[in-house]
Amino acid sequence: MSLHDEGHTIAGWTGFAVATAGTGLLGAGVCTTSWPLAVVGLVLAGVSVLATWALHLSGWGKPPGVRSRGQWGMRARDTGARAGHPGCVSCRLAGRGSPPEHPGPLSASPGASSDESIPLSSIE
Repeated sequence: MSLHDEGHTIAGWTGFAVATAGTGLLGAGVCTTSWPLAVVGLVLAGVSVLATWALHLSGWGKPPGVRSRGQWGMRARDTGARAGHPGCVSCRLAGRGSPPEHPGPLSASPGASSDESIPLSSIE
């Protein structure tokens, strides 16, 4: 079994349920040519993103990566959500946490010249 346990959270399943309802209404609106139904579906799809984000920031979503077995349960609240999760886009959009560490710029290996031709296929 994987130690990551991605997506098994209140935030994830709530967002999925609202998005499913929204896309269902959008599809029904398109099939019946009902603009109000299609607009409500689009609004619900947008609300699903905001609801998932709000629940994640309030601790009902988990960070990506490996978690201890005690944090695998869907009702286990993440106590570290206020500080932000490292590398989490949702937390970064909310102004929490620190940006992920990026390695320095890549440099050419010693002795290699940047003007050398690199064969791209076996034909050259």
